[in-house]
Amino acid sequence: MQHQADSSAAPAEASAIRGSNQSGMRAHNERLVLSLIRQRGPMAKAEIARVSGLSAQTVSVIMRALEAEGLLIKGDPVRGKVGQPSVPMRLAVDGAYFLGLKVGRRSVELILTDFLGQVLHRAMRTHSHPTPKATVAFAREKIAELTARLTPGQRRRIAGLGIAMPFFLWDWAQHIGVPDEEMAGWRSADIRGDIADMVNFPVFLQNDASAACGAEVVFGPADRPRDFLYFYVGYFIGGGVVLNGALFTGRGNAGALGPLPVPAPGGIHQLIEVASLSVLEARLAASGADTARLWTGTDGWDFDAAIVSDWIDSAAAGLAFAVTAACALIDFEAVLIDGWIPADLRARLVAATDRHLDGHTLTGLQRPAVQPGTIGADARALGAAGLPLSERFLVDQSGIVKPA
Repeated sequence: MQHQADSSAAPAEASAIRGSNQSGMRAHNERLVLSLIRQRGPMAKAEIARVSGLSAQTVSVIMRALEAEGLLIKGDPVRGKVGQPSVPMRLAVDGAYFLGLKVGRRSVELILTDFLGQVLHRAMRTHSHPTPKATVAFAREKIAELTARLTPGQRRRIAGLGIAMPFFLWDWAQHIGVPDEEMAGWRSADIRGDIADMVNFPVFLQNDASAACGAEVVFGPADRPRDFLYFYVGYFIGGGVVLNGALFTGRGNAGALGPLPVPAPGGIHQLIEVASLSVLEARLAASGADTARLWTGTDGWDFDAAIVSDWIDSAAAGLAFAVTAACALIDFEAVLIDGWIPADLRARLVAATDRHLDGHTLTGLQRPAVQPGTIGADARALGAAGLPLSERFLVDQSGIVKPA
């Protein structure tokens, strides 16, 4: 059933901060090397040994193995003042491929990425609401279509597919304006299992907002905050929690920020009722605007400026209250706001949230920096593709030594 975190979703590994020179830890050490290079960029063997605590010999063996497997390639030699030039190693763009399926309340999307997380191909379909049957049918058709664009050798390097979708979908029938029976099928649906039965690579499942937050962890910049609260503005707003550089999902749904109670005109409301795109869609539709293009992409949102500005202000007010409440529990270094929204609108929402936060009494609390997310509209789909990447090739990000 899809209402809780699937046991085969990429788990947080219980890994030490530094590597081990014992032969039984080779798999972990290989992941550690790949994680360091992904986070920091090309690195020479001596630098990896210094940062990881592994012996130079162990690192040499690992690097040769990863190069032989096509996961790493040599860069240009870098000559120092003395001695032999060092040769940095970098990730091979074609080392592995991943599929990410995003199931949303207004659209379903599949992407194909390379080893660096670059989106190579994508397919999308909009809908009034998602159903298990239509979602699996879309996946079957588009997996075949996207993977057919790879060579046979590249297809053999597909390492898995991740699914990012809202949990408890049946609870949202009335919120998205469809009868309860239209969403009831999700109670017993197992789309992870259904899709796994049709492919020859592993399939993983995670909450969509957690996956978006995970994309920030895996593909975001190396200098990102170690502890941050993350909001993703989609049809409904959701979020995630990152502690010590690692995504924290608890029993599967931690950081589901939408239900947070916040004050709004008329009383106390949930955050989803003031800071979601569904709210903007309803206001635009009431004015007679065609809202279909809200869900087909984030370009060309030339909607009524007054309506958009009013939504930004009310959404930012709700976000500021949610941030204050969250910071009473955890000292977050930063708050990141991203979403299925144009970059300029995201910047305005970030600035408005920061401004509203200035009006709060934060006595006894550490005020976090309010920043835009770095991934953008693709965060949920890219986070889904990052599930098999993390499971097979990375260590828990909290197990990587913090940059000096």
